[in-house]
Amino acid sequence: MPKAKGKTRRQKFGYNVNRKRLNRNARRKAAPRIECSHIRHAWDHAKSVRQNLAEMGLAMDPNKAVPLRKRKVKAMEVDIEERPKELVRKPYVLNDLEAEASLPEKKGNTLSRDLIDYVRYMVENHGEDYKAMARDEKNYYQDTPKQIRNKINVYRRFYPAEWQTFTESLQKNKMEVE
Repeated sequence: MPKAKGKTRRQKFGYNVNRKRLNRNARRKAAPRIECSHIRHAWDHAKSVRQNLAEMGLAMDPNKAVPLRKRKVKAMEVDIEERPKELVRKPYVLNDLEAEASLPEKKGNTLSRDLIDYVRYMVENHGEDYKAMARDEKNYYQDTPKQIRNKINVYRRFYPAEWQTFTESLQKNKMEVE
């Protein structure tokens, strides 16, 4: 369906727009942001990607960096020609990346405080009786006995030292009661 006549407005020049900032922001959006801070700080925008990576001691194409040797019956020493090694001008980038990679991986996943309290409450009151746990009034989400058992096993796996001290304290409390 065609538009009604006279409803379109022509574009007017925006005099109050800072063109320098507009172009700079457009350039920034067009160029991808380098996530790795070590590489980003050592990057030279005047050079190509291949030149930048070569200066840092990194490879752009892994197939060319570690070439596969073709099997020949007998290779003559004359045929093998060594490619000149590219000069690494920024070895600190490679050293920083290796140091960062050698750090141990930190555990990011933890259990919620509610789940920990729930598991502790159930084990304190019912021990290993999962059917009784399923009938307990604190079982708000109406978990089945298997679901409760799985939650307890997850808690055991995530916090083995804490679980050990918790079970030992339960054993001591049982001994004191008897």
